[in-house]
Amino acid sequence: MSPFPGRRLRTLVPALLAVTLLAGGCTGLAGGGPRASAGSLAPRVDLSGRTYVVGSKNFDEQQILCQISIAALESAGASVTDRCNVGGSDVTRQALLSGDISTYWEYTGTAWASYLRETRTLPDDQVLAELRTRDRAQNGVVWLDRAGFDNTYSFVVDGATAARLHLNTISDMAAYVRSGQPGDVCVETEYASRADGLAGLQRAYGFELPRDRRETLEQGLIFQSTADGVCLFGEVAATDGRIPALGLKVLTDDRGYHITYSAVPVFRADVFDRAPQVADLFAPITAALDQQTMQQLNGRVSAGGQSPRDVARAWLAERGFIGS
Repeated sequence: MSPFPGRRLRTLVPALLAVTLLAGGCTGLAGGGPRASAGSLAPRVDLSGRTYVVGSKNFDEQQILCQISIAALESAGASVTDRCNVGGSDVTRQALLSGDISTYWEYTGTAWASYLRETRTLPDDQVLAELRTRDRAQNGVVWLDRAGFDNTYSFVVDGATAARLHLNTISDMAAYVRSGQPGDVCVETEYASRADGLAGLQRAYGFELPRDRRETLEQGLIFQSTADGVCLFGEVAATDGRIPALGLKVLTDDRGYHITYSAVPVFRADVFDRAPQVADLFAPITAALDQQTMQQLNGRVSAGGQSPRDVARAWLAERGFIGS
């Protein structure tokens, strides 16, 4: 998803090296430890001699997905350069379009609302179908199969507080705000400014959030701030592992305002077309990444303090996708 904000695009690689890597003319620079060994993915796809520069956005889930991609590609014989943690949505997207990276995981909702600037509300199957057609034709971007989780925007409340105040839905939140009772709504910067963010939410649910009742925080701070009561309502990502770890309750989006944010590996078309069998490499991975699994993996990083690389490789090994 996500749809979460970035800071600044760091230098990726010198221009000549980036071009050479993407052209497959140099051995990739794997970082952070030994290459992933072959598992059940390797007999499906042989990527020997292929080179990929793998990027991601700058939050935990994206970095886990980035490390999953790196390990999967390595296990099939590819040379891989780790460029995880590029920046926010727009910066990472531009890195793909400019050729600084070969692939990353994007969200259907982000591409639909922010890149294609669509306002139509369609089922996610149709959104993905249009993205596949239009993004390749217009931007040279290939969308693979989607994972089985939805990292959409959600609002959370401390569990005990939700029970005491009978807060179960976003309609309940809207009614509470309209009542003038005390309690701030905390959102992160990108949600506060996006077309499919706070402004649209207020229109959909018929409330107006006073400026003095809104706090704009770094997304990672909203979880603890909500658990501690600094924020009564906090805007978060639905698959974040800190939700169960901190005993937060997700409010039901009872009017279906937030669109679906399915995660999908995306590739530059020129890179994909040299080895289209890479789609077969990712197919079993996306099939295995459901909502509960992604939340658990996120929790190992955000709440458990493990590295995205270790979490990604442990999960792939548990599933037999790579060697243990």
